[in-house]
Amino acid sequence: MTEAQIKLKRTESLLAELIPEALASLNDKRLHEVDILEVKCSRGKSDAKVYLDPKDLSEQGKRDYLKLLAKARPIVETFCLKDQGWYKCPTLTFEFDEQLEKSKKIEELFKRIAKD
Repeated sequence: MTEAQIKLKRTESLLAELIPEALASLNDKRLHEVDILEVKCSRGKSDAKVYLDPKDLSEQGKRDYLKLLAKARPIVETFCLKDQGWYKCPTLTFEFDEQLEKSKKIEELFKRIAKD
């Protein structure tokens, strides 16, 4: 692993710790319930995708959470800047992680095939 990759992983892990802290400091209780699964930064660390646990939410519920998080994004970024003393924080993009659901569906298909 190169030094740049190590720095990138370090930034991702820091953001994974800081974002829940920032959301917990907000007044909206719904944002306290959001579970962050993973943070992936771009190579230049200018953007970061934050993957959230869908927790069996409906499509409308997911849209509502994404709207709340979009409004809270500048506050979260400011929290990260102040906490770490960074010059610039990655621009955060929130999205729900659909990989778990996809893998469950694939496993169900394999079980059906095995039964037949």
